[in-house]
Amino acid sequence: MALKAAGGEVLVANEFRIDRAQIFERNYPETKMFRGDIRLLSNEIIAETLHKLDGRELDVIFATPPCQGMSKNGRGKLLRGVRDGFRDVIDPRNQLATFVPRLVSKLSPKIVVFENVPEMLGTLVEDESKKLVDLVGYLEKKMKNYVVEWKIVEFANYGVPQRRQRLITVFIRKDVAKRLDNLQARIFPVETHASTPTLFQKPWITVNDVIGGLIKLDAKNARTSKSNIPFHYVPVLDDKKYWWVSNTPLGCSAFDNQCANPDCGYDQNEIHGSKHNQAGINRAKSTTPIYCKKCKSLLPRPTVEENGEIRLMKGFTSAYKRMRGDLPASAITTNLSYVMSDQKIHPTQNRALSLYEAMKLHTVTSYSWIWETSEGKPASDKLIRESLGESIPPLGLEVIFRHMFENVLGFVHERENKKSA
Repeated sequence: MALKAAGGEVLVANEFRIDRAQIFERNYPETKMFRGDIRLLSNEIIAETLHKLDGRELDVIFATPPCQGMSKNGRGKLLRGVRDGFRDVIDPRNQLATFVPRLVSKLSPKIVVFENVPEMLGTLVEDESKKLVDLVGYLEKKMKNYVVEWKIVEFANYGVPQRRQRLITVFIRKDVAKRLDNLQARIFPVETHASTPTLFQKPWITVNDVIGGLIKLDAKNARTSKSNIPFHYVPVLDDKKYWWVSNTPLGCSAFDNQCANPDCGYDQNEIHGSKHNQAGINRAKSTTPIYCKKCKSLLPRPTVEENGEIRLMKGFTSAYKRMRGDLPASAITTNLSYVMSDQKIHPTQNRALSLYEAMKLHTVTSYSWIWETSEGKPASDKLIRESLGESIPPLGLEVIFRHMFENVLGFVHERENKKSA
């Protein structure tokens, strides 16, 4: 979306997941999509790109390797797996980024752009001799004909109603770079929005700004959980979860809920928390109370029953947390439709986000997009959640690409404002 909106002609794409590739093909039939493993398809990708270029120079390779082995959540799972003897120290998905230099050596693009989580800066991979090396350093060594600039970008600072930080790493071919001054400013545009606005920056776009006026939903039953707007519906909650959610204040987690007994209302029960253990894994407290200190009533905190005993549910302390409407949303995740996910309870309504709300907060609704496969089959809710949660907001990336194209490659493109229904 971002590349095309900024003026790019997307010649070739590659996607490992077949269902995601089919969605891409439905929306961009003019682009050659290679379905499958880049390690097995690199020769075909190179040949098709050269064929489509027909003698022209390639401007951009955009690489978005998997982040699960690099991200904080992914690293936590990796550490647990290593500790329990189920996984190696190096996540094999991180190695996929090391295949990009091969494409670069054959196609010689003017720019190579990597998008990933900030933790990519500290990610280790194996080089050809099986030695552990820093990933960014490895890429620099392999792409000696390029200079590198990088920045951790907060997309909310580019007018996206979502707080999502990503590392944007840009390699510029040396013959292009030597004609330019101040590469950092040429690659990355000035931030247009801020949490504390100035004369030159607008305030962050908030959740309320984007979804505050939509039809209200409630997860109590099937009748109140849906609307006539496509994708604007939510899962119904069972009575226990609804009790937890309905007692969760703005910006707080259900794990911190206080007494719901109308004859008590005690609000000084110990709240939840977590800390990192010796293995570096963030562990939630196991001693957080589930009964009111004053009246002994069960608190509306997430609990499970095992062998006739009730205990606190295990999970992240940001789970079952109600969003603040006066801020951009936290990062849209693959579990966006579930109240137990990270800060995904609606600011004022007792439910999770709808898919439509997530699309708006992710800025997808600012573009033409059809949630169907190349065979015309509607995308499942699961596929939509995963596609949103494992991508980045296209509007923010469009701002960066548009600026980069104009100030590094020297062309300007007027955006066609085509909004989807």
